[in-house]
Amino acid sequence: MSNHRADHRGPKRATYPSAAGQTGGRRRALKHAAKSNFRKVPGGPAVIGAAALAIAAVGAISMGPGVNPASANSDVKFSSGSASALSGTDAFSFFSERDSRAQAISRDSQRQALQDAAKVKLKAAAEDQMQQRNAALSNLRNLAEKRATQIAKDLWVLPTVGYHLTARFGMAGGLWANNHTGLDFAAPTGTPIFAVANGVISETGWAGSYGNRTIETLTDGTEIWYAHQSAINVHSGETVTGGETIGAIGSTGNTTGPHVHIEVRPGGGDPVDPYPAFVYHGVTP
Repeated sequence: MSNHRADHRGPKRATYPSAAGQTGGRRRALKHAAKSNFRKVPGGPAVIGAAALAIAAVGAISMGPGVNPASANSDVKFSSGSASALSGTDAFSFFSERDSRAQAISRDSQRQALQDAAKVKLKAAAEDQMQQRNAALSNLRNLAEKRATQIAKDLWVLPTVGYHLTARFGMAGGLWANNHTGLDFAAPTGTPIFAVANGVISETGWAGSYGNRTIETLTDGTEIWYAHQSAINVHSGETVTGGETIGAIGSTGNTTGPHVHIEVRPGGGDPVDPYPAFVYHGVTP
């Protein structure tokens, strides 16, 4: 059987010592080089670690030097603990802070709205008070004007112009049967005689010693007598205004010269001194 196997192996190749030695050394060198190259390639865990370091480095570069990732965004907080139903997550913390800010803004808005409403109410109250004050002032002004008009109506005017006084109230003498009962304004015949105040003509005509006489009743009931006229320009029942011409100076009746005899009779009673009555009503004879 030994010969049979030898026959099948075929003829034996010739070998040379120098060649054999070179061949065996080359194979060992190639095997050693292959082992050395595989040792230079890093394993799987090493590659994953390097990748993680590279990602971290890129993140550090993108945030810039000296930036703390934990403080890069104040709205985002990093948590090293595990998420749970009790502790919440970073996202829940972010939304909670946002809701707090929204509530604070809402409270500020409500406070501003209340302040604006208060200002509107205060302004409305001030305007209402101003309107009431203006109304009161207007009413007071109207009353003052009305009173001024009334005072103006009560003011008297002198009964004639270009005159001089020839006899006063209470004088005695042979010219009068009794003391003088009026005030005499002497002026040329025909000089106009004016109504001393607003009133109504209650009587006109001849009156004995008074000559041609006109009686005017004022609004307060006082009677004014105008005597010794040369002419009468009004009639009984006529309304006259202070300063209106009602006749002319003359010397009719018991007289020594042209003049108008003025008597003042409050309430149509006995005569009083006309001089202080004129002064009281704003004029001095």
